[in-house]
Amino acid sequence: MTPSPENSDAALLADHVAGDRAAFGVLFARHRDRLWAVALRTMGNPEDAADGLQDGMIAAYRRAGSFRGEAAVTTWLHRVVVNACLDRLRAAKVRRTEALPDDLEEYAGRGSVASAAPEVDDPADVSLRSEQRRAVLAALAELPDEQRAALVLVDMEGYPVAEAAQILDCAVGTVKSRCSRGRHRLAGLLGDLAPGRDAGHAEPRNPLPPPAVRPQEDTRAPP
Repeated sequence: MTPSPENSDAALLADHVAGDRAAFGVLFARHRDRLWAVALRTMGNPEDAADGLQDGMIAAYRRAGSFRGEAAVTTWLHRVVVNACLDRLRAAKVRRTEALPDDLEEYAGRGSVASAAPEVDDPADVSLRSEQRRAVLAALAELPDEQRAALVLVDMEGYPVAEAAQILDCAVGTVKSRCSRGRHRLAGLLGDLAPGRDAGHAEPRNPLPPPAVRPQEDTRAPP
């Protein structure tokens, strides 16, 4: 029997564990946009993001029986994907110097709109925002992996710190510390491009733009 798209995440995961071959596909399609956005911003380019997302989904597919319901299913899925991406970064010791992909704008709107530029008419504004976004993502690639993951979740995807802590499987204070250190380092890397930088303050403010309010549920699948 084909699972209903109205089934809850927990019901779909339980159906998958029970042997429903279609249930996991429905669950993945429901959260694909958000998972892709996190993977892309963590890895820095579509090719590695696709590999990280695939690793994460294979792991989730195989380990679904270990899910005990301590957190929401979507939190668990994000944890598995983030861990898969971090594993790839650690294994490869990724420190990219090449330009970020031209098609990043296309993917920025999938899931959270935290890092997508608002619509403007002035081409100069569009170019400036695009350059700033590229600079931010390039600077993110210079951070330690754990700081990058925390900033992507909290500052770019708009997750509450408590939920990011669940995804990263660490204490709330650890997420706050990683974000604080990451923001401070980003401010130094970005220099005058950091929107929160103020010459009159010894401590730079958050160099990342504030995230947009996250939707409660995004069920749209990419085309």
